[in-house]
Amino acid sequence: MNGTFIGMPAFPKAAHDAVRDDTLRANLRHATHTIRDKRAMAVSELADWAELREAGKQIKDLTLSRLDHYLLQLEKAVTAAGGTVHWAADATEANRIVADLVQATGESEVVKVKSMTTQEIGLNEALAAEGVRVYETDLAELIVQLGNDRPSHILVPAIHRNRGEIRDIFRTQMGKWGREAPDNLTDSPAELAEAARLHLREKFLRAKVGISGANFMVAETGTLVVVESEGNGRMCLTLPETLISVVGIEKVVPTWRDLEVFLQTLPRSSTAERMNPYTSMWTATAHADGPKTFHLVLLDNGRTGTLADEVGRQALRCIRCSACLNVCPVYERAGGHAYGSVYPGPIGAILTPQLRGIRSEIDASLPYASSLCGACYDVCPVAIDIPEVLVHLREKVAEQGGKGHRLEKTAMKAAGWVLDRPGVLAAGERVASGTRALHPRKLPGPGVGPWSQSRDLPEMPAEPFRDWWKRNRT
Repeated sequence: MNGTFIGMPAFPKAAHDAVRDDTLRANLRHATHTIRDKRAMAVSELADWAELREAGKQIKDLTLSRLDHYLLQLEKAVTAAGGTVHWAADATEANRIVADLVQATGESEVVKVKSMTTQEIGLNEALAAEGVRVYETDLAELIVQLGNDRPSHILVPAIHRNRGEIRDIFRTQMGKWGREAPDNLTDSPAELAEAARLHLREKFLRAKVGISGANFMVAETGTLVVVESEGNGRMCLTLPETLISVVGIEKVVPTWRDLEVFLQTLPRSSTAERMNPYTSMWTATAHADGPKTFHLVLLDNGRTGTLADEVGRQALRCIRCSACLNVCPVYERAGGHAYGSVYPGPIGAILTPQLRGIRSEIDASLPYASSLCGACYDVCPVAIDIPEVLVHLREKVAEQGGKGHRLEKTAMKAAGWVLDRPGVLAAGERVASGTRALHPRKLPGPGVGPWSQSRDLPEMPAEPFRDWWKRNRT
């Protein structure tokens, strides 16, 4: 993955600072609670939701088990329909491919559909370094770009901003990127949307190159699918002469009929809609309309390594609905930026360390950015057991002896030694009970001290259970 977030602190420090931002917490609380409540109502309308969830899980698992087969089938179908397929092993290769394709058109600006994959590889920054200006056209992504900010949510990248902040960004920054915002712009949602529409319209009509990701790719037909709520994505997909789509290899599904499941579960889990207002599907190029040239860049960037992990690979089922973020108590309080990745929240805590590897302090901290409450698993439309993967990744962090985890590893070894010796354990219990009046109410030390500031330590009983049992049951 790209180092867009290099220089950020690990999750504990970033979250420590974020929870003290009252405006951020208020924005997140209002937005996540609103989205989660609407999602619950939308899902409750389907009597077969559990069956759809299981079907989505099985389709994804089947695809991942034969991913090489379906990717080759996809390549053949896209090529037969007039498209060109490129394979990128990592972010550097993908960015180079896209930059070369854009430069070959002679253009110096592109319009872009909202895409997590292109954010993952830092495509905007890579193209800027080559003299190509990228215009984000999704409303929330536009807000982030104009504000020189980073996305903090998968579905709503500007969830950390309120209407007043967005108005101020539009007033001060729009003119630097194109058409200025109206002088009398207020924070009315309708006025903000109209200002964005007028600002973007000239870019849609002028751009010759469009860049997108895809929610799904159908192996049997070579069809790509983008679902959205605004229609800006469709403008990017249909108006430019050249379309370049950068898509993670895990987004492929075997057949056209498989879309039936995901086109029911994705909109209800993400925007709480029965179906997305705009569902765009294209199969390479057509003579009558749409782009004249289509390029598909298939991105690995750590996905093959993730696939090799029998427990962790379930993260590749993710359809980027963001339902897990909206129910997560940690995300609600810390926000997306604290995760140091374009993939925030519970799914980011398991996906990012696997794609990037548990090498940096940021990535080693992410598996611990959870209370393991399980709410994320309950709402996941493809049944990713995020708590299971979090614990699995914590084991990996501890095994590699990363900074901050050596003490934990030592403590576990000491505990194992004691538990293997019943006599030592019994003696320790008696000592602990006999000295309970001297026990502190809070734990010392930087590792566990903060944890115990908001929790009472359990009171030690006056007598060990072993002694009580021996006296009363034998």
